[in-house]
Amino acid sequence: MLTAINQPGMSYPGISQATQGSGDVLVLGGHVSSDEKDNFVDGDFETQVRNTFRALERTLRAAGVGFEAVARFTYYVPDFEENLLPIFKRVRAEFITGQNPPASTFIPVVKLFDSRARIEVDGIAVAPGKTRIG
Repeated sequence: MLTAINQPGMSYPGISQATQGSGDVLVLGGHVSSDEKDNFVDGDFETQVRNTFRALERTLRAAGVGFEAVARFTYYVPDFEENLLPIFKRVRAEFITGQNPPASTFIPVVKLFDSRARIEVDGIAVAPGKTRIG
């Protein structure tokens, strides 16, 4: 369904420079740290990253796919500090595995729509034809 595309000799753990797929496009709106009932889950950066990936996982499952279908993620992080990156990568690795990780962009921002949110993630996935809708 998805194939990682990287320049010859280039490799980045947990991300691809591009992904190519065939199937239905699933556009993931911004997700923040939330529980199964869409209540915001506060906490430190690690807690919020983990709960954001769990929220993304619930949305992907509702469409009948998993993280293997994600072609691209964009990560928005307010008040970014370099010490957050290893935490982010460690938690991401709990969810993003396999040979074809998504293309990704990590963007430090001034703030998010909810001042409690420490990360927001949106993305694009490619699901096999006839994705379940609704």
